[in-house]
Amino acid sequence: MDTNTPLALLGGLTASQFMRRHWHKKPLLVRQAIPGFKPLLNRAQLLSLAGADGVEARLIEQLGDGRWKLSHGPFPRRRLPSLTQPGWTALVQGVDLHLQSAHELLQQFRFVPDARMDDLMISFATDQGGVGPHFDNYDVFLLQAHGRRRWRIGRQKNLALQPDVPLKILAQFEPEEEHVLEPGDMLYLPPKWAHDGVAEGECMTYSIGFRSPARDELARELLLRMSDEPDEPETPVVYKDAGQLAVEQPGAIPVELHAFARQALERALAEPLALERALGEYMSEPKPNVWFEHGDERGMFESVVLDRRTRMLYDARHIFINGESYLAGGRDATLMRKLADTRSLSRADLARASDDALELLSSWFDSGWVRAGDEG
Repeated sequence: MDTNTPLALLGGLTASQFMRRHWHKKPLLVRQAIPGFKPLLNRAQLLSLAGADGVEARLIEQLGDGRWKLSHGPFPRRRLPSLTQPGWTALVQGVDLHLQSAHELLQQFRFVPDARMDDLMISFATDQGGVGPHFDNYDVFLLQAHGRRRWRIGRQKNLALQPDVPLKILAQFEPEEEHVLEPGDMLYLPPKWAHDGVAEGECMTYSIGFRSPARDELARELLLRMSDEPDEPETPVVYKDAGQLAVEQPGAIPVELHAFARQALERALAEPLALERALGEYMSEPKPNVWFEHGDERGMFESVVLDRRTRMLYDARHIFINGESYLAGGRDATLMRKLADTRSLSRADLARASDDALELLSSWFDSGWVRAGDEG
């Protein structure tokens, strides 16, 4: 992607300008970010998706008197309220995993690293539907697809939440701006910007969200992965205390055990590339509900594309795909980085691949991670 070309998606800003001026800093309202935008799914198709197994969906209902109800899918149509009932919202997560056109929509936002990309969520709401004033810990683009939604936003200082509510709703929302979005309009919000979107009539809003792993979560994941490195000795190194004396305070942890634990962590961190490998594997891991269909190798090497569910990243020494890592260098590394960046390889690209690279692609094809380029 040319990051210095003005984009209608960003109101005439280049991707470079947007990232410098707005990303993580301040909101941006873009009228007709995608002119003439039409919903990728109609109402019936979206609500049908909300009822499918393996699809993450939620139903939020406003019951009056400040009461809310949260339910988790799948939702057969009979479990959803009447379309004439105001104040309810169906949220369908990860639509890009199930719909190619949704996956293609996300490609317009790849001026942000793929490691930060999360998914496309679609919100369907009847009149006055919403999820209450709240804030997110991640960046989000809110693209209006159908109908109208009124957004109130503000730099919230008081982040206290309402008690005894199944949603994270702000106790004292203090809006500073108000905007009504119509189809094709888009609002970008940085983390912690409070917002409240209310449907004016039936509407659909698309949320392009980004991953922001919490530090403690990331530390746990990395330590777990680094503790299971493939070059561990065949005979485990276990704690030994031949010099342990008899104790009168058996509840106290020996200082020697503290030292052994510290050495274990230091050794894991000192292992060459262990941290880089663990991070790449974690950030490329698909969501738990993602599954792949095995490919058919006929015609595979005419050209290949990544399956829309595949997450592929790289660093200076590795290629990462769907939670697995490979050391890579030279011409093959260049080829695999191109696949990660463009999500496809042409016949000419494959003609330059080594036998090892072709064998690796074949295994990924068999796993359903890559597909023939003419499959669409």
